[in-house]
Amino acid sequence: MTERTMQELVRELEDWKSAIIDAPGARAKKQHEKGKLTARERIDMLLDPDSFVEFDAFMAHRCSNFGMEKTEIPSDAVVTGYGAVDARPVFVFSQDFTLSGGSLGEAHAQKIVKMQEMAVKIGAPMIGINDSGGARIQEGVDSLHGYGMIFFRNTRASGVIPQISVILGPCAGGAVYSPAITDFVFMVDKVSSMYITGPQVIKSVTGEDVGVEELGGAMVHNSVSGNGHFIYDSEQECFAGVRRLLSFLPANNLEDPPVTETGDDPGRIDFELRDLVSTNTKVPYNIKDVILHLVDNQDFLEVHQYFAPNIVVGFGRIGGQTIGVIGNQPLVLAGCLDINASDKASRFIRFCDAFNVPLLTLVDCPGYLPGKTQEHGGIIRHGAKLLFAYAEATVPKLTVTLRKSYGGASVAMCNKDLGCDLAIAWPQAEIAVMGSAGAINIIFRKELDGAADPVKRHEELTANYEKMFSNPYEAAKRGYIDAVVVPEETRGRIASALALLRTKREVVPSKKHGNIPL
Repeated sequence: MTERTMQELVRELEDWKSAIIDAPGARAKKQHEKGKLTARERIDMLLDPDSFVEFDAFMAHRCSNFGMEKTEIPSDAVVTGYGAVDARPVFVFSQDFTLSGGSLGEAHAQKIVKMQEMAVKIGAPMIGINDSGGARIQEGVDSLHGYGMIFFRNTRASGVIPQISVILGPCAGGAVYSPAITDFVFMVDKVSSMYITGPQVIKSVTGEDVGVEELGGAMVHNSVSGNGHFIYDSEQECFAGVRRLLSFLPANNLEDPPVTETGDDPGRIDFELRDLVSTNTKVPYNIKDVILHLVDNQDFLEVHQYFAPNIVVGFGRIGGQTIGVIGNQPLVLAGCLDINASDKASRFIRFCDAFNVPLLTLVDCPGYLPGKTQEHGGIIRHGAKLLFAYAEATVPKLTVTLRKSYGGASVAMCNKDLGCDLAIAWPQAEIAVMGSAGAINIIFRKELDGAADPVKRHEELTANYEKMFSNPYEAAKRGYIDAVVVPEETRGRIASALALLRTKREVVPSKKHGNIPL
């Protein structure tokens, strides 16, 4: 064997790296023309400067079907490694659509799996940047095997480390299931798409004409299907959103969320809260205004903004401590709970519980949405998810009843019976089985039928019922409400309770896992 100098070996290494890393200008240009970045540009935008360390850059496919032995796919169309976001470690993969459409083959999958396994061992978030046409058909069952390995590790990592999927191009067929298993899906309008079967297949099978955007575009998944959690206008904004989300979260399930010095006094008195929520239960308001006044510096990251808008969920801080907020939205369906709202809130609650994020629930709910569509769609089963999620959660749970809290929804929005640690109410709160008008029609139906003046008698009975039940004091008398507070003192009470509950420990029966009514 001819002896080679170190200089020659280093030059050879540099040649190898150059062939892999330096994407030809034509490929990069093609991405840029679509409003997209290259795989490595995306990693650079996501991570702290100069923090990325690449793994398996030299891995290559070994497929020899259909002339693939003559086809080179640098890094097998995916860039993998680790880096930092705000100086905290994260693992990442970024699919390269300019190479074989970012298709997933055996080596491609092995690279992703290695990052998944390392992320779980180390206890760091896993971020997947998806831009792929799906399985590499030439590799046949090896591609399916690859997806199976990824899905399995997604599931095992669930509740152990935060998993984030960023969809920045097509995500088709089996490729969509990995993002669906992860915790949060980020999308870019007019760039991202997700679907099981594409427009051509749908056309051939059903005869239906549908475009990619209508079928599985970013707004469709953020507003209709609920598969997307965040939507942005550009990749740059999208990655800034990922970084912002991570700032609220712990690295893994054994850590508490980071505490941030916000400079906002935890005991701040806010008299504006008095005017935000009318004492007239028929006057709507925006629950987001209430949330912004309660959290530190009005910094609230809403999740699932466009899906099931009758309930609002997201992350904020009080006293620098991360909290998960769930609140009924009176501006939409009067704040009623329905199928989608139940699913949305339940998933969010379970994420917060898995990662030690305290829950703050703001209640103004007249009940579950009535109607045949909801009943046939399974509102009983879906509504039960919300009950299950709250009851199962062992993190600190704080509930503030702002106004209406009726019937089963009163329980479902985390009352004391579901393990709420602190339940407070505003003076205008109404905690009852149902609204006064409906209750009177049921309780005094016979009396009203025989009354000389049914309207006047209904008014008298309603006034008496409201005096008895349309207030927070009957519940407070029985210990179902811990305190009735004026709105401006709410933030201070929440901050005090969060500080007290930091050492909360709750012992639950030993079991493999519960059986949530899916």
